[in-house]
Amino acid sequence: MSGFGLLSIILSYLVGSIPFGLLLSRKSGIDIRSQGSGNIGATNVTRLLGKKLGALTLLCDAGKGFLPIACLSLCTREPLVLGLAGAATVLGHMFPVYLGFHGGKGVATALGLFLFLDPCAVALALLVFLIALWRTNYVSVASLAASASLPLWIWILRGSSWHIPLALVVMALIWSRHRGNIERLRQGTEKPWKKV
Repeated sequence: MSGFGLLSIILSYLVGSIPFGLLLSRKSGIDIRSQGSGNIGATNVTRLLGKKLGALTLLCDAGKGFLPIACLSLCTREPLVLGLAGAATVLGHMFPVYLGFHGGKGVATALGLFLFLDPCAVALALLVFLIALWRTNYVSVASLAASASLPLWIWILRGSSWHIPLALVVMALIWSRHRGNIERLRQGTEKPWKKV
């Protein structure tokens, strides 16, 4: 791999590591890492600080998945570089160097990444997310279902061949980061999105 490719992957990771949820919540005086689920992502921000700040966090976290791959695609079409750089943004959110490698679940950043690569597949995965959320009232279940469906949608829609393995890797990472949620779902202690 060229020096350019390696630098691109490192920069993508560093962008992905920016903890927007934590940065945006600072003015509130609440450390989102010590309250709620302790996650730095949009779901926890929404629960603790409201929909507006949660939506802004979602937008920023998705943006750090979208922008690096969009900029990099202007410079290279090499699938290996693009794929590794894309995965690096998601890994950066999950394991941010700025926070001692303790980050979020990576769903919003993956959303941004594939919104650039396969927007139609993302639209269908978002539909799966909304249906799963409506039926179960758990964001974790919706996130797991959407991430699992994404490689399938890319395949059905005949996206680029290297997008499928990238989606499978991202799906595995997301599922790995949701191990605690999966265990709480099994125990019946997972927090629902809305109280019923």
